[in-house]
Amino acid sequence: MSTLDWVVMVLTIIGIPAFGLWRARASQTVNQYLLAGKTMPWYAMGLSIMATQASAITFIATTGQAYVDGMRFVQFYFGLPVAMVILSATAVPIFHKSGVYTAYEYLEKRFDAKTRALAAVVFLIQRGMAVGVSLYAPAIVLSVIFGWEDRITTFFIGALCVIYTTKGGIKAVTWTDVLQMSIIFSGLILGLTTVISLLPHGISFPDAVYLAGAIGKLNAVDLHFDPNNRYNIWSGLIGGSFLALGYFGGDQSQVQRYLTGKSIAQSRLSLLFNAVAKVPMQFFILFVGTMVFVFYLFIQPPMLFEKTAQAALEKAPGYGQIHQQFDEAWHHRQRAAEAVATARKATDPAVLDKAVADYRAAHKDVTAARNSGIKLLEKTGHGTFNDTNYIFLSFVTKYFPAGFIGLVIAVILTAAMSSSSGELNSLATVSVMDIYRRHVRPEATDLHYLTVSRWSTAGWGLWAVIFAQYAKHLGSLVEAVNQVGSFFYPVLLGVFALAFLFPKVRGGSAFWAMLAAEVAIIALALFTKIAFLWYNVIGTLVVIILGVIIAAMQPAPPPKASIFSSKDEPAEG
Repeated sequence: MSTLDWVVMVLTIIGIPAFGLWRARASQTVNQYLLAGKTMPWYAMGLSIMATQASAITFIATTGQAYVDGMRFVQFYFGLPVAMVILSATAVPIFHKSGVYTAYEYLEKRFDAKTRALAAVVFLIQRGMAVGVSLYAPAIVLSVIFGWEDRITTFFIGALCVIYTTKGGIKAVTWTDVLQMSIIFSGLILGLTTVISLLPHGISFPDAVYLAGAIGKLNAVDLHFDPNNRYNIWSGLIGGSFLALGYFGGDQSQVQRYLTGKSIAQSRLSLLFNAVAKVPMQFFILFVGTMVFVFYLFIQPPMLFEKTAQAALEKAPGYGQIHQQFDEAWHHRQRAAEAVATARKATDPAVLDKAVADYRAAHKDVTAARNSGIKLLEKTGHGTFNDTNYIFLSFVTKYFPAGFIGLVIAVILTAAMSSSSGELNSLATVSVMDIYRRHVRPEATDLHYLTVSRWSTAGWGLWAVIFAQYAKHLGSLVEAVNQVGSFFYPVLLGVFALAFLFPKVRGGSAFWAMLAAEVAIIALALFTKIAFLWYNVIGTLVVIILGVIIAAMQPAPPPKASIFSSKDEPAEG
């Protein structure tokens, strides 16, 4: 990187957390530290909620996902607007009126202590793994730029997250997110304009879009129903809705965002803002990835985008022949892509059809040669290989203009810190409020709980650094983080559905239904090929159906108050 890139990167990395800490300078009580004193405006909550999703994973993995698999991943988000509307009408007013610190605290008010504890443990396991995945993303950035080992980079980023999260709490996290998202939007626009400006002379923007579509990269909507297909409109609308309901309605990292709101109306606005903005933003990010693919039709990419893996592959016996195949196939595809662009200007459809057919065949040859290289690398003992997360970074560091590289790298790093810090804060909140204060030391001073919250944040930060070392084996990070969620969110969504919609179901019924559903989800993963988005539907239904059945088999409980009551209610045995 140039000197200008370094200056921009350092100033951005220091400036964004400093802004958050300045805005959070009055967080001296548990309520201020964990809920910002319920003073946050809707736009700050909305941008913060979006920032937890627009993490470093979004920049690194989503663009790479589009490069490899096209834009069909956008269907994953089709159910999100539906979920936002439902939660605005149900979860937001219920959580606000109950006066809780965590979503799981409400479960004790509605059910009993063991159901609250089980939900809290499910969250801690899920979010504890997810924060490690999020933290590994910036390690990739620094590894690409400096060649540092990921162990060093994850520790460095993890330490920064712990420092400002421990100091400022949720208020620092939220205001940091606001500034970060403003820069992210600028970075996305910069990314697309840079890619388009670097296309060779004679290749127009419509040509680029046509070339991406001709090879299936613009496959944004798939109407075919197939439960084994990860991304189609049905898995997105149905499975995606259930996943989003579980994420925003049962994950403390999200619930905590809208619990900081000044009012129910402000919290609702924050979710509805995401309902409107999230799908277009993801579409735009994926489109940037497809344009990077088109760029590499004319500028030869490396066979593998991860530098260390490419260097190891070059030393493997038999690499020379595979490299020659890749080189010849790529040049064939380059000529074929140019022929398609030329044929589009002609008036003969037959000429265009022939050019497109040749282009598609050449692309298959390039893919086959690259896959041969990956198989050769894996035979050398490298293990399962996936370089999706390195594609966009490789493009940025090689082809972005000076100054802009530093800005984009800074955005990715601060996005990672912002996302991870929010997760650390929510993990600390649940650990202290749902486990420590409820079961270990129920009577202590506010200062004591504030101190324990800060130490808990540091402890979860250490865990994230450790688990991040495993994340390197999970392939595309954007898929990995959602797969992890799909193992646990159905259980949380199911128990909250029982709490909100089935007043006759009591604690014991909900508790055993949750455990059974988790077993069912694990069985689905081990013994079927059903796409992970459907775990969210099946798992949620298992909790609801079993909860209702078990409740029907129990003796009728004594009359109970409304679910909006903040008083403890009797639980079944």
